[in-house]
Amino acid sequence: MKLDRKKHWETVYETKNPDQVSWTQETPKTSLEFILSFGLKKSAKIIDIGGGDSKLVDYLLDAGFQNVTVLDVSSKSLEKAKARLGAKANKVNWIVSDITEFEPHSTFDVWHDRATFHFLTTNQQIKKYIKIATKCVSGYLIIGTFSSNGPKKCSGLDIKQYDEEELTMELKNGFDKIQCVTEDHLTPFNTTQNFLFCSFKRQL
Repeated sequence: MKLDRKKHWETVYETKNPDQVSWTQETPKTSLEFILSFGLKKSAKIIDIGGGDSKLVDYLLDAGFQNVTVLDVSSKSLEKAKARLGAKANKVNWIVSDITEFEPHSTFDVWHDRATFHFLTTNQQIKKYIKIATKCVSGYLIIGTFSSNGPKKCSGLDIKQYDEEELTMELKNGFDKIQCVTEDHLTPFNTTQNFLFCSFKRQL
């Protein structure tokens, strides 16, 4: 399964431009608002899970954050992001890994995930993800998934929809919910996807 997943995403990023994939977002407004709401120092360690060639990293660097990590299963997606950032790419820690295989060497003040968690459809995958996050997050967790009103598939793969209560329950042994919002994401194809975004604080 792991190899298939990697192969799938490498192919997607090798064959498609940002305007040809549904998750492309010119300005990651909700993600930024959540991150900035925490009142972090610019030295805070932030990791973007499944960041691919998302522009969140650009905005975090522009906001002055100095410790940004981007993780994705697809090396091709990270190459695209590096090419876009140019010299700024040297300020970022890039990691190629399946999230359920990730072995972090440090803790993070912010774990951000827009649209990776909902691709984990088995209990085993979900438990692995939560175990890793619980172990390495010292501050805040932000997860954006398709809501119960959102699509049931993405990029040809099944996803798991969540509502606020379900997501809160999955994370209850380790994280306290701060707030949740739903938003409609307009894709490059002018279709709408309903997302649920929730922020959590690591329990002490």
